[in-house]
Amino acid sequence: MLKDITLGQYFPGDTPIHKLDPRTKIILVVLYIVMLFQAKSWIGYGVVTVCTITAMRLSKIKFRNMFKGMKPMIFIIVLTGILNIFYTTGTPVIPGWPITWEGIDRAAKMILRIALLVMGTFLLTYTTSPMSLTDGLEILLNPLKKIKVPVHEMTIMMSMALRFIPTLIEETDKIMSAQKARGADFETGNIINRAKAMLPILVPLFVSAFRRAEELATAMESRCYHGGEGRTRMKKLVMGRKDWIALAIGIIFLIVVIVLKKFGL
Repeated sequence: MLKDITLGQYFPGDTPIHKLDPRTKIILVVLYIVMLFQAKSWIGYGVVTVCTITAMRLSKIKFRNMFKGMKPMIFIIVLTGILNIFYTTGTPVIPGWPITWEGIDRAAKMILRIALLVMGTFLLTYTTSPMSLTDGLEILLNPLKKIKVPVHEMTIMMSMALRFIPTLIEETDKIMSAQKARGADFETGNIINRAKAMLPILVPLFVSAFRRAEELATAMESRCYHGGEGRTRMKKLVMGRKDWIALAIGIIFLIVVIVLKKFGL
């Protein structure tokens, strides 16, 4: 299960999505999230779904990799659907039953919304390297520096967090394998027993995380890193025509979804 978590991983490529400026992709993800929460009807969700599938095809990210990354979230998605089915009032499917047609409709839309939200955000990390993502986000947040917000420090911490997610997952998998070889059982019993069985993993994992953090800090200090003051970039980000076209397409999709919502379609 741990190996299925792909958040923070970057898949290099030479596709139109990979070539977009990271600032463009960040803005498009924001527009995508707004569009997703503006969708109310099945037609609106259909527009968002078409947008998501088109982006996946252009980026050449396989559906298998996307759904593999969503496996750890299946429990949350299913639980959300069940709660919406049983706690939405309306016309009962069978007289006397708590399940209503409105509940089924709302549960299906909620499941689709969460799945599309995860897929859209995964596409950002899959097609953008952590360093490019950091540079793009820092430039977008530059106006906040006028009110003394430590933009560079915030973005560099985000980049490190994304960078070390796969590393910590791999470390956790190694620790679990080592403890299984010593007779530890993580797969039997109820949820509480499984949670208790995971506790011995936390100590060596935290020790490993702190050790890696100390090594990283030492490496940065040895390279005379002193924050964003006077920092230059080897590659300057420049938005080209393809970036403006992509932004225009994103805005058009958002307007379509808003219009559909306004007319109840």
